[in-house]
Amino acid sequence: MSGKTRHARPFPPPLGYGLGITFYSWTSDQLSQYGTKVVPVTIRDSTYVLDERCNNETELPIREHTTDTAGATEIIFALFDLLGYRFTPRLRDIGDRRLFTSGAIDIQRYPRLQPYVTGRIQRQRMLHWWDDLLRVAGSLKLGWVTASLLVQKLQAYPQKNALTLVLQEYGRLVRTLHIMRWYAHQEDRRRILRQLNKGEALHDLRAFLVVANKGHLRHPRGEVLAHQASCLNLVTNAVIVWNPVYMAAAVEQLKQEGYPLDETDLAHIWPMRYAHLNVYGKYHFDVEEIRRREGLRPLRRPGRRD
Repeated sequence: MSGKTRHARPFPPPLGYGLGITFYSWTSDQLSQYGTKVVPVTIRDSTYVLDERCNNETELPIREHTTDTAGATEIIFALFDLLGYRFTPRLRDIGDRRLFTSGAIDIQRYPRLQPYVTGRIQRQRMLHWWDDLLRVAGSLKLGWVTASLLVQKLQAYPQKNALTLVLQEYGRLVRTLHIMRWYAHQEDRRRILRQLNKGEALHDLRAFLVVANKGHLRHPRGEVLAHQASCLNLVTNAVIVWNPVYMAAAVEQLKQEGYPLDETDLAHIWPMRYAHLNVYGKYHFDVEEIRRREGLRPLRRPGRRD
């Protein structure tokens, strides 16, 4: 960002120098953006990871959420499970994570597991506070409080209160189950990594689309920044939806010309390409002309190289 604004914060050292903000976005497995939020660059991702998930107004039947280590804490594991969603983050240094259990391990059945499960959760504490945990989940479901506000309030206490402690206990158990599934199911690991790669692959497209003022944000008002983030999501989704239309036309033309095509290869072609897009100049939208238009524009035929 350029100029003075109360929303900007100094970049952490790994990101560079200057002031900036984060457009935190939520991406579906269909590569569509179904939510965005303007957040400070210095606050951990896990504070906001549940916000748009709870406020999802789209028709996407979202059941699972994937993020990296910055988006995962014990409290977030607990809240996802209480809300009925599966949380599948990619955890850094997963081999060094403590595993927890609610009781003793059957040594005869799992002789190699005992050295790694060194933690014990306080089961009675969770049972005693179970009604309070359900009230927290109900407040998030009904929108009485945002997940980010709840997490920030829990973390703001100088000492951890009883609700924070019980959420951490519950989250340790859920995180242990996630780690066990991570080791046991190779296909789950691949699916989680594919989903993360989809989100990362969209960064280049979004950076390409933010061209005004050389990519610098200059508005000091928070609502204007939120509008810019939403507009960026809208244009990104338009590119994601429109690219496959021409990609399908190109594939059909190649088939008609007799080129050999393997259908399994098409699954690896993602619609985040932007080299053919022109983001400069003036834009004119004639709705009536668009309605009269039939078919697509002719595909480009690049010159043949010998």
